[in-house]
Amino acid sequence: MMLMIMEKKWIFPFVITSIVCIFFLVSSFNMGLVSSVHNINSIFSIFPMGQRKPGYVESKIESGSPLPPSGPPIPRFAYLISGSKGDLEKLWRVLHALYHPRNQYVVHLDLESPAEERLTLASRTKNNTMFSKMGNVYMITKANMVTYRGPTMVANTLHACAILLKRNKDWDWFINLSASDYPLVTQDDLLYAFSTLNRDLNFIEHTSELGWKLDKRAMPLIIDPGLYLSTKTEVVWASQKRKLPTAFKLFTG
Repeated sequence: MMLMIMEKKWIFPFVITSIVCIFFLVSSFNMGLVSSVHNINSIFSIFPMGQRKPGYVESKIESGSPLPPSGPPIPRFAYLISGSKGDLEKLWRVLHALYHPRNQYVVHLDLESPAEERLTLASRTKNNTMFSKMGNVYMITKANMVTYRGPTMVANTLHACAILLKRNKDWDWFINLSASDYPLVTQDDLLYAFSTLNRDLNFIEHTSELGWKLDKRAMPLIIDPGLYLSTKTEVVWASQKRKLPTAFKLFTG
């Protein structure tokens, strides 16, 4: 009996409180939705509930940590690919195997190759869609006579370097190849391998310790017929010998 009396005493205050809350809610809605929201926010602002400021993805990206530093710049190679009579198809194959849009290329078929082969090479390089778009493949149209082991080979190499420097100086290393060569790695792998190297390095094996080469290579006189003939002929070794130069030091490589 005592328990029922206590329950009745508890129910009456609960009903009164509910009626008062409903009255305040109805009054708030009569004042408008905006003012209600403002009132609710004002009430919540009283309590330290760790408010979160509105944010956007763009602002988070802008105020986020900076992007990691980029890697070393990718290098560029300059190639000379040269061939002689009958080397047209081999040269064309090597050019495609070595081709990369970042690099520069000079191709050369020497004067011993038939005019038809040189014209075909010129037509192929001109009409190739990729080569024309990138503009990084040049042909030595005025063919040189090149004699193996003679100074004409050095002259032809310097000629190619001059063309590369005139057309585009944006390259780091020069590589001299023949139509008989073929790459063992892709250009992407080669560019990646060289990306961390100092651009002042070169990979020419050379020495000033000539030894027996002083008598066999530095002192003999050699005549290269390719300098004045239109047909390829082996170099001529003269019977006389010259003295070693004193104004500079000789290297071999």
